Amino acid sequence: MNPFSELNPSRRDFFARTSDGLLGAALASLLGNDLGAEEHPGGYDLTPKRGHHPAKATSVIQLFMNGGPSQMDLFDPKPVLNGMDGKPFPGNVEEVGNSNADSIGVMMGGQYKFARHGQSGMWMSDALPHTAKMADDICLINSMWTDHPNHDNALYKIHSGRLFMGYPTLGAWTVYGLGTENRNLPAYVVLNDQLGMPKNGTRNWTSGFLPPLYQGTRFRPTGSPILNLKPQYEQPSAVTEAARGLLGKLDGIHRNTRPHYQELDARIESYGLAARMQLSAGEALDLAREKPHTLDLYGIGELKTDSYGKRCLLARRLVERGVRFVQIFLEEQPWDSHADLNANHRAICERTDKPVAGLLRDLKQRGLLDSTLVIWGGEFGRTPTSQKSGDVYTGRDHNMQAFSSWMAGGGVKGGMTYGATDDFGHAVVEDAVSVHDFHATILNQLGLDHQKLFFSRSGLEERLTGFEPPHVVEDILA
Repeated sequence: MNPFSELNPSRRDFFARTSDGLLGAALASLLGNDLGAEEHPGGYDLTPKRGHHPAKATSVIQLFMNGGPSQMDLFDPKPVLNGMDGKPFPGNVEEVGNSNADSIGVMMGGQYKFARHGQSGMWMSDALPHTAKMADDICLINSMWTDHPNHDNALYKIHSGRLFMGYPTLGAWTVYGLGTENRNLPAYVVLNDQLGMPKNGTRNWTSGFLPPLYQGTRFRPTGSPILNLKPQYEQPSAVTEAARGLLGKLDGIHRNTRPHYQELDARIESYGLAARMQLSAGEALDLAREKPHTLDLYGIGELKTDSYGKRCLLARRLVERGVRFVQIFLEEQPWDSHADLNANHRAICERTDKPVAGLLRDLKQRGLLDSTLVIWGGEFGRTPTSQKSGDVYTGRDHNMQAFSSWMAGGGVKGGMTYGATDDFGHAVVEDAVSVHDFHATILNQLGLDHQKLFFSRSGLEERLTGFEPPHVVEDILA
C-alpha cells in the first residue's frame, strides 16, 4: 500500500472514492458540465468516415498464408511442367529462385491432381476439396508478382507496399481512411496462431508512421481472446457512465496541452476502448452462442481444423459487428516448403481448407459476403524446379516472379480466373498484378482512391501504393 496515497491521491484513487454512491455520480456530472468547453478540438480518431466513392465492401478478412504457397500445386496446373518432371531447367538455372545453383535440382511436376470445379470450371488441386466447392464465388488471380525473394522483405511489401519495415500496413491505412463502425470493438483485429507468431511479428500489422491508434489489435489465440473483460466489481450504470464522462473531459484537457503527442491519443483511445469492450465484447467473442451446425461448418471440434476454424468464425462475428479489418495468420512460415512439399502443403490444407470454405459459405448464407472482401494468399510463390534438402530434392524455392492469390465477395467477380503464367508457372506472361495493383484494388472496393489516401510526412504525401501510380484491376470487379 502506498503510504502517501492519503495525502497525494492518484486519479485512480480519486475515481475509486467518488464512484461510491450517487454522490460520486452527481459530482462527476457537475464537473463534466463545467469542463465541457475544454474538449479536444479534433485530430486523429476512429469515427466513421466517408470514402472517396461508393464502397462495394465495408470490411476485409485477410487469410494470410505465411511462407509462400505453391501456385502450380494448388491453383495453376502446368501440363508442360509435369511432362518435364525430372529434366533439367531449360534456361539459366541461376535465375530460377533464391538459392545458389548447387541447391537447385531438376524440374518438378505438380504434386497433386487437378480438376475443374463449379460452373466456371475453375482449376483447383485435390489438396483443397472444400475451397473448390466455392469456386464460383472466388476470383482467382494467377498473375501476382512481387519485388523480393526473401521472406522478410516480401512480407513488408505485401502488407505495407514497401520492402522495408516502418511503413503502415494495409489494415492501418484502411482504418485511417474509414474509421470504424463499432466503437466498442477494435477497428483492426489480428488473430494469430496458437503455434506461434508469424515471421516479422507485430510488424505485420504496424501503423508505421501513422498515429498508433491505427495499428492492429492482437487477440490471444487460446482461451479468452481478451483478458480482464469483466469489471472487478459491479456498480450502478449511471455511476459508471458519469465517471467515464468526467474521465473523458480530463483526458481532453490533458491532450490539448500535448497536441503533437500521438502516442497519448493512442493510449487514451485504448483505455477508452477497453472500458467500452467490457460492455459488449464478451458477447461478440463468445463462440458458444453459435449453433452446432455452424461450428461443424468451420471444423470446430475436429483435431486438425479446430484452431483455424475458431479464428475464421471469430472473424465472421467481428465483421458482422462492424470491425473494419481482420487478419488471420498462421505460425512462423508453414507454407515455406523447401523440403517435402507434397506432405507440407497437404498438411496445411488439412488445417485450413475446411474453415476457409466454411467462412465463405457462412458469410454468403448470412448475406455478408457482398459487403465483406475475403482475401487469401501469401507473400510470393514457389519455383518450378526442385530444391535440395539433405540428399534429396523434394521441395521448391521462393519465386517472386509469379504467385496466386484469390478474393471473394466485396464486389469482385466470382468464378473468374485472371492472368496467366508461362508453361512452368515461373513468370507472369499475361495481365500482371503487382502488389501495389492488388492494394489499389482492395482500397477501391472499400470506397477509397489509393491516390487520394495519403499522409503528409516530412513534406511528402505518403501512400500505401507509393509514388508511381498503380492501376485498379478493373477486369475482376463485378
